[in-house]
Amino acid sequence: MATGTRKTTTRAGVTPTERLVRRVSLWAAVVALVAFALAGGEYGTLELLDRTRRREALELRVQELQAVVDSLETELALVQKDPVTLERIAREEYGMVRGDKELLYRFADDEPVPADTGGG
Repeated sequence: MATGTRKTTTRAGVTPTERLVRRVSLWAAVVALVAFALAGGEYGTLELLDRTRRREALELRVQELQAVVDSLETELALVQKDPVTLERIAREEYGMVRGDKELLYRFADDEPVPADTGGG
């Protein structure tokens, strides 16, 4: 009997080692493709998800700012057309009074009174 090594082949003429290498290569290619789809390039899946979240946050901010603009436009219309509102702002913001028979009192916060130094 000869003691030589015998190469086993399948019906397609491929050895089991070659089949294993092909399978590992195929799975490596699939994993690389999935990784590239998730994170690859400027428009990868993760980048698109991040941009979607950022867009939603910006749209919410736009809605908040639009509400502020609407309230300011309402206040502007009142100031321009309603004399009572204009007088209220003049009194509260600028300390103005109507006529010369009205006094305006302002009470300051409690501030420490400087102690008398007893000099005279």
